[in-house]
Amino acid sequence: MYLNSHTWFSLRYGTFSIEALCELAVKHRVKSLAVTDINNTSGCLGFLKIASEYGIKPLVGIDFRNGVSQQYVGIARNNEGFRQLNEHLSIHLHVQKEFSAKAPLLKDCYVIYPFEKVVALKKTIFEENEFIGISVESLRKLKFSHYLKFSKKLVLLQSVSFRSKKDYNAHRLLRAIDNNTLLSKLPKSEQGSLSEQMLGQEELEASFKGFEHILENTRKLMKSCDVKFDFGTGQNRNLLVYGKNKAEDIEQLKHLCEEKIPDRYSIITTKIKERVTKELDAIIKLGFVSYFLINLDIVNYARSKNFQFVGRGSGANSIIAYILGITNVDPIELNLYFERFINANRKSPPDFDIDFSWKDRDNITQYIFNKYKNTALMGTYVTFKRRAVLRELGKVFGLPKMEIDKLSSGFFNYSELDEVEKLVIQYSSLIEGFPNYLSVHSGGILILNDPIYNYAGTFLPPKGFETIQIDMNIAEDVGIHKFDVLSQRGLSKITDAIEIIKKNQPKAKILDIDDVEVFKNDPKINNLLKAGDCMGVFYVESPAMRGLLIKLQTDNYLNLVAASSIIRPGISSGGMKEEYIKRHRDPQLRKQAHPVMYEIMEDTYGIMVYQEDVMKVAHQFAGLSFDDADVLRRGMSGKKTSSGQMEKIEKNFRNNCEKRGYSTTLTSEVWEQISSFAGYAFPKGHSASYAIESYQSLYLKCYFPLEFMVAVLNNGGGFYSKETYVQEIRKCGGKVHAPCMNKSDHPNVIFGSDVYLGFGYLKELETRLVQQILENRQFFGPFASFDDFVDRISISIEQLRILVRIDAFRFTGIDKHELLWKAHFKLSSSKTQSIQTPLFKTQHRDFVLPQFSYSSLIDAFDQIELLGFPLCSHFDLLKNKTANSVKAKNLGNYVGQDVLVYGNLITAKKTTTMNNKYMYFGTFSDENNDVFDTVQFPKAAEKYPLRGNGIYLCFGKVVNDLDYISINLAWITRQETAKDPRLV
Repeated sequence: MYLNSHTWFSLRYGTFSIEALCELAVKHRVKSLAVTDINNTSGCLGFLKIASEYGIKPLVGIDFRNGVSQQYVGIARNNEGFRQLNEHLSIHLHVQKEFSAKAPLLKDCYVIYPFEKVVALKKTIFEENEFIGISVESLRKLKFSHYLKFSKKLVLLQSVSFRSKKDYNAHRLLRAIDNNTLLSKLPKSEQGSLSEQMLGQEELEASFKGFEHILENTRKLMKSCDVKFDFGTGQNRNLLVYGKNKAEDIEQLKHLCEEKIPDRYSIITTKIKERVTKELDAIIKLGFVSYFLINLDIVNYARSKNFQFVGRGSGANSIIAYILGITNVDPIELNLYFERFINANRKSPPDFDIDFSWKDRDNITQYIFNKYKNTALMGTYVTFKRRAVLRELGKVFGLPKMEIDKLSSGFFNYSELDEVEKLVIQYSSLIEGFPNYLSVHSGGILILNDPIYNYAGTFLPPKGFETIQIDMNIAEDVGIHKFDVLSQRGLSKITDAIEIIKKNQPKAKILDIDDVEVFKNDPKINNLLKAGDCMGVFYVESPAMRGLLIKLQTDNYLNLVAASSIIRPGISSGGMKEEYIKRHRDPQLRKQAHPVMYEIMEDTYGIMVYQEDVMKVAHQFAGLSFDDADVLRRGMSGKKTSSGQMEKIEKNFRNNCEKRGYSTTLTSEVWEQISSFAGYAFPKGHSASYAIESYQSLYLKCYFPLEFMVAVLNNGGGFYSKETYVQEIRKCGGKVHAPCMNKSDHPNVIFGSDVYLGFGYLKELETRLVQQILENRQFFGPFASFDDFVDRISISIEQLRILVRIDAFRFTGIDKHELLWKAHFKLSSSKTQSIQTPLFKTQHRDFVLPQFSYSSLIDAFDQIELLGFPLCSHFDLLKNKTANSVKAKNLGNYVGQDVLVYGNLITAKKTTTMNNKYMYFGTFSDENNDVFDTVQFPKAAEKYPLRGNGIYLCFGKVVNDLDYISINLAWITRQETAKDPRLV
């Protein structure tokens, strides 16, 4: 009976979920209900899916509004009507165009105008599908209106937005947040009415006594509506045909495999042939041929543009994907199970995760949108987080910043709060978790068989790609499955490094970056891994990974693959990581493994390391088929499975174990190991994909370290601060210079071994000024002098001061202090800005200035202020000289002894122990830029906490843990930095 119901997907307006709306309907014995969120269709599919569980006939539509001003409500009569509504909404959202007072002809929809709007428009002509909406409140006005005679056009339009006064209060707070205003100043026009509540059937009929025809009209309208989708039945709504027809697609896939297999395998064994046949049969039978061909098309386009990419995830388990070139991981070499990727129990398309450079992904996305008709990005909902909503509500209630900070931090005594502060806490608990706004999924792209608008409306985020208003969960339920086109900076470091090498060393021979087999077998590269010398290298540069590589003495590809999986939290926290390291280093310890588990997983010493190990144990230990074993893995990883499927598989697991003569204790023990492990590990193919990318980066770091580190910096660095990578350049023999007016670009550049930081590092320098400088220099050549620069560039005194202070004009040979005076003589803060090149140069007048004294400390403090870090060593900034101490490279000579070491703090991790106490893991560099690691256990951490960056004197015992050297700190003191001479 309700044609206008709002959920919390009426963003910053509605106050409850779809489920809560259904529960409210059941409470009031409502049998038919429409979800019509404001300019949003996010809740429609979810409502259609669950309504039957509550005995409700679902209707879906949209409440079309300009701001909060309701224009009309559209109700879909059928699926085509739903498409029409979604398209109408999307067209307006894309261009942020207001809805006109008159709805367009939507022939498969009903359009309901609120009574007040009809009166204001003096509307007297109605299309066959148009109606006048009457609420309980507007009924009183109808009695005295000439619209009473439009008896067949009158329907009930009692809006449902709130369940109670508490909901209404939350609504007002949401409106105040949306309008960025104090609650006390929120206009009435920006709020709904408290009367927008659901009434019981008897109360509704009593209210419309004498106007029963309005309710009857409403029943007829609702009865004629029927929008249906199948949910959770394994349907696939993705593009099912890549070429002309399915038969042609199958032949193309087979042909491509035959054509490309020699590129991957010089000797095609029976095992390879059988694997190819097995995979092709499954891909064709399950209807995933187009999925492979579309992914191949995407990566082929990337290759045509020389874009680096990585095909990873479970897709790396497929030999077909490897042969086609979608992935670079050989599943035969790594004994990867195809069933981890595709199996007979899987109805939905498998996942190919394809990473591109962050610089290239938009180009790839545009290609997909241009080529495939029914395309959109996957949406997602950003919800209100606890601390954020506390801050927003604090502002809405007008609390001072200090009180807002107190509430947001969580450090307060509730009983000591005043009434307003308690209200903030109370309503933040209610609003937390509400959808706040629509956003874009991190990498999901939809390529569908039919129009996107069949399923939801779309919006346009800043980059301009159409994005659907639903998230991946409900999308998968209805059969929409995303293609994962992701981005990362590691790939752009590789491509940029190659370009930088070509410019800086034109004669250098650069190996084919995709010929990873050469890199895998290069002892120099493997020695970098073994020593943990991986600064800047994708995903293996962190202190934890560096320590693991050293402990494992990682010197080959397979070891790196294992390392990237055992670093994961579940394996690490469960003690399996340490056990794996011990068994890897000491073969005698492998005898401690359970004989059954060791027999199954000999390559990982009887320890589950990869997700595939769950399948391996389930298959070899319990005799489950690989298909069932993968369902088991998915279920234990928290992925969706069919109802009752997991229970059936567990029963089969236990029954098979009993038949094989295993004790109940052993069976339960193995089952528990699988359960505790499955959700945390990587697929082996995923680890292998990342290992390949690491080898590509390691090759560049090994043979072209300076160019590689410049590329790392130009792509935002990595795990560490930018300063750390600058120091790494210096350690590799490079010389790092401050931005130079005639040498620098916006990014960093390298000439030989000289690296010039980019203008982009000057935080306060305006982007348009940098653009002007670079364009001018390109057209008219280098600047001949300071005066030449002032003549050619339109610049304010404030911006010129930045360039002078960073010593960007040092090519002139004039001290920067003198140039600062000259700058003030030659410019004023009110200088007229102009992009026009002057026709005549003005005569410059110079003044005789006193001799200025030079101080490297002044340069360093200017660099800290303008760049964020000094270009000298932090040790050069100490107030007092360092005493004799041990150097990082010699720590191995002092194992078991207490030592003093000076270190510049690079990074620190604060973690909580099982006793809820804090401890620190620190990474430092010494005067020679050699890195060392420290551990502060709770007693030392409490007494000597790490307090920000700087030079510390570290004292503690040197520990050797399987060749990984660290210091267990007893105490640590921060060394005093010299003062800026200008402030003394």
